[in-house]
Amino acid sequence: MGSKPVARPDPWSQLRTISPARIALGRAGGSLPTHELLDFQLAHARARDAVNHPFDPAALAERISALGLPTVVVHSAAVDRRTYLERPDLGRQLSPECDRSLVPTDPPPDLVLIVSDGLSALAAERQVVPLFEALLPRVRTSGWRLAPIVVAALARVAMEDDVGQRLGARAAAIFLGERPGLGAPDGLGAYLVYDPRPGRSDADRNCVSNIRPEGLPPAAAAETIHYLLGETLRRKISGIALKDERPALDDARHSSLTNRHMD
Repeated sequence: MGSKPVARPDPWSQLRTISPARIALGRAGGSLPTHELLDFQLAHARARDAVNHPFDPAALAERISALGLPTVVVHSAAVDRRTYLERPDLGRQLSPECDRSLVPTDPPPDLVLIVSDGLSALAAERQVVPLFEALLPRVRTSGWRLAPIVVAALARVAMEDDVGQRLGARAAAIFLGERPGLGAPDGLGAYLVYDPRPGRSDADRNCVSNIRPEGLPPAAAAETIHYLLGETLRRKISGIALKDERPALDDARHSSLTNRHMD
């Protein structure tokens, strides 16, 4: 009988101390070590669970209201999560039943903030309130007219165009769960657009991604989002025309200001 393969560490294993990526995993014979395979399967299961995790928009709206903000709960045109996953176009539209939920004001708001589960309800549940706790004091200090916070179930990024246009907002920002990865099932993404209206493309938006304690922490994300919103409203631009021009852009901010596919 042959001897049982012994797991051998990868000579580059020190790289794992500076990156969460699955690198330098070692091997046992011609295969991965058992514990690395099991870790991969666990991460994959967590990512799948995050996509299918149920979302309670009313509960999240209540937590946001506790911050002293009025909220409105709406739903996309996707009737359930399976439809949402199979028909991205329906996630970009407001359900007809919610038409009367969004009432324009006079004067119109400078900004509307929208929250959704997106592709990870876990991200919305865990990251939105800490992010808003850091962001909203900055918004109030800036003196922007803020519409009621819109909590939208099963929304895609472009939902901000529909909502923003209905409210007549100068700018919109939507916060929703990003597509779960094998290292981050609960990352939140923020997508900002000036002059929201149907037909806007991804090139018209700015994205701040991987908002979570292990990625871009809420306080740092709030600082970046506030800066971008301020420049959006001041310069009347967004998307590829707007860059983060603050000095000393550190690695964390570089890794979280992305041109990723948004939908």
